[in-house]
Amino acid sequence: MGIRVLLAEDMHMVRGALVALLNLEDDIEVVAEVSDGDQIVPQALACTPDVAVIDIDLPGTDGLTAAAHLRKVLPECKAMILTSLGRPGTFRRAVSAGVRAFVLKDAPPQQLAQAIRRVQRGERVVDPELAMAAWDSGDNPLTDRETEVLRLAADGAEAAEIARQLFLSVGTVRNYLTSSVVKLGARNRLDAVRIAREAGWV
Repeated sequence: MGIRVLLAEDMHMVRGALVALLNLEDDIEVVAEVSDGDQIVPQALACTPDVAVIDIDLPGTDGLTAAAHLRKVLPECKAMILTSLGRPGTFRRAVSAGVRAFVLKDAPPQQLAQAIRRVQRGERVVDPELAMAAWDSGDNPLTDRETEVLRLAADGAEAAEIARQLFLSVGTVRNYLTSSVVKLGARNRLDAVRIAREAGWV
């Protein structure tokens, strides 16, 4: 019996190419394909795949959040990430979400099929250079609240809007943003967002 795969990828051409490539494999069958993160868990519950191949950057629920939710509601389905975001912080977040593999989109096509087989066997699959970079890059220096404020700022929210959402004063929000800039050694708020995103912290 073949390995049943759910594929979550929002770019239609990429998704179509991946489905075609995987369906060429004798032992792999794509049983569901979705284009946004909100569809992952309902589709997985409906068709019970063995492996879910998930892009991180999806509309709706992001891939890592969806993978963590999938692990809770359908633990027998093993999640793996297929992404162009090969950043150490993103990789660490994927590990925390219970993801079994982290494969970069620029890897050779055959590598994806091999990763699916290995994940199905219970193995973990990680690009060795990415794993070493994650090891070397250190932890997030921001507090949970600083990270939350910076994440909202990264989405374009102004201080007053962030204050309303988090039930804080505008001055407190500005203090959190300032401390984030200082801790990250950034030039300004935009630079702090860039640094935090590249590290996978927001």
